[in-house]
Amino acid sequence: MNSADRAPRPVPPGGYAAIVVGGSSGGIDALMELLPALPAALQAAVLVVLHLPRDRRSLLVEIFQPRCALPLREAQDKDAITPGSVSFAPPDYHLLVDSGPQGPHVGLSVDPPLHFSRPSIDVLFESAADHYGQRLLGILLSGANEDGVHGLQAIQAAGGLTVVQDPASASMPNMPQAALTAVAVDHILPPEGIARLLADLHQRQQL
Repeated sequence: MNSADRAPRPVPPGGYAAIVVGGSSGGIDALMELLPALPAALQAAVLVVLHLPRDRRSLLVEIFQPRCALPLREAQDKDAITPGSVSFAPPDYHLLVDSGPQGPHVGLSVDPPLHFSRPSIDVLFESAADHYGQRLLGILLSGANEDGVHGLQAIQAAGGLTVVQDPASASMPNMPQAALTAVAVDHILPPEGIARLLADLHQRQQL
């Protein structure tokens, strides 16, 4: 089954509270379409994991901030997860969503790598699914391994919306193809199509 075979998923009450995005090789190119398309009035929090070299400083904030309307930051442990902001996982740390009395906040972990990766997409997606349930939108982009597949399954099981980059548009199609083999996702789209989907959800006051 593919996204064309599925009935539209009902929008959760209050819309989607968070968007989680994961990618590896080729993921930056896809993010160049997605992040600049997010409007300044976006109400959802955005959390991003990209597989990065562990021993180098991340330049993602510097690369994307001039192109984006939303504030961007590299996540720090215990940061509050706030609507209308983008947080990137730092190199060599898992990024996860923790719950607390003041609301959701960032957790950083040095637990062992998954799929040879730290940060792991699965860790972010699964922890976000536990917290946000049906109010979560998960996006898996280009990449070379199977990280993110279990995370998308968790998002789907929690009732959230699942989106995978069309493998034909990915410079490394292994990751999206692995997800499509395992998960009957809601949408299979190229990066520009994902950007249009997010814009449409925002216009309908669902993001």
